[in-house]
Amino acid sequence: MDSRPAFAPQKFSVGKGDPQMAIKTRITELLGIEHPVVQGGMMWVGRAELASAVSNAGGLGILTALTQPSPDALRAEVDRMRTMTDKPFAVNLTLLPSTNPPPYAEYRKAIIDSGVKIVETAGYKPQEHVDELKAHGIKVIHKCTAVRHALSAERMGVDAISIDGYECAGHPGEDDIPGLILIPAAADKVKIPMLASGGFGDGRGLAAALALGAEGINMGTRFCATQEAPIHDNIKQFIVANDERATNIIFRKFRNTARVAKNAISDEVVEILARPESVFTDIQPLVSGVRGRETLESGRVEDGIVWAGQVQGLIHDVPTCAELVHRIVAEAEGIIHGRLAGMLD
Repeated sequence: MDSRPAFAPQKFSVGKGDPQMAIKTRITELLGIEHPVVQGGMMWVGRAELASAVSNAGGLGILTALTQPSPDALRAEVDRMRTMTDKPFAVNLTLLPSTNPPPYAEYRKAIIDSGVKIVETAGYKPQEHVDELKAHGIKVIHKCTAVRHALSAERMGVDAISIDGYECAGHPGEDDIPGLILIPAAADKVKIPMLASGGFGDGRGLAAALALGAEGINMGTRFCATQEAPIHDNIKQFIVANDERATNIIFRKFRNTARVAKNAISDEVVEILARPESVFTDIQPLVSGVRGRETLESGRVEDGIVWAGQVQGLIHDVPTCAELVHRIVAEAEGIIHGRLAGMLD
C-alpha cells in the first residue's frame, strides 16, 4: 500500500459577486497580499515600474536583483520601488553555477540592508542565502522544478515554494513534467504553501491551480504583456500574436534546458545545437544576456532571445496590471462560485 500522505485541499474563501471579492489562501496570509497572484522575477523585466504596479493591484511584485548592475544599484531600485508602492513586494535572487559568478553575498546584503521582507530564491545551492535571509526575519519563497527539489527547499526552512511546470518560460528543469501532474504531485508531499508556476495567464489557470493543491499562481510571460512592463511594445505585441506552439527548447544538451519564444535567433540556436559536434561557444554570441536586453529595449524581435512560455497562446491583449489581476481574480471567482458550483447536484 502507498504510504504517501493524501492531499487534503486547503480551505479558501471567495467573495460572491462583490467588487471587493477575495480569494484567501495561505499564500495571501503569509505574504500579506490581497490576491494570490505573484509576478515572476524576470531578468531585465523585473524593475520597479512593473513590480510596483503588480503590488498596487493587490498581488506580489518582484524586483530582479541581477537586473541591477551592482548591489548599490539594487539598493537604489528598492528605494525607487518604495516611492511607487507601499504594498508588499519581493526581490528575486537567482543563483546560477558559473566560473565567474556575480557577488551573490553582496546582493544578499543589499537586500537585507534595504529592509526587504520577502525574497524569491531560485537556482543552485541556496542554503547559505536561505539561512542568512531567515536569520534577518525575511520570508523566503524558493522556485523549483521538481518535487524532490521542493522537499529539499522545505527542509532548508523556506516559507513557501513555487513549483515550475514544463510549460514555463525560462528553465523548466530536465524532467519535462507539466503542471497538471507536477502541481498535485508536489501538493501530495509538501506541507508549506505552494505557488503554481508555468502556463498561467487567466482566471481559469488560477482556479485550476487552487484545485490542484496550490495556493496561488506565479506569472512571468503574462506580466510581460502589460502596459507597465518596461519593455518595447513590439515585444508585447509579439507575445500577443504568438500561439502556444511558438516556443523553442534550447540548451538541453548542456542539461540547462530553457524555453524561449520562437524567432529567427532561437531557430538558429536550435539548428546549431542539433549538430553533434556543437559546443556552447558556437551559440554564445546569439544567446548573450546583453543581446537579449537590447532586443527587449529596441523591439527588434528577431535580433535576440526573448524568454516566453507556452502561455503565449492564452494572451490576447496588453492590459494594465490592475486590469489583469482583477480580471483573473474575478474569472476564478466566477468559475469556483458559479460554473463549478452549478455542476453539483
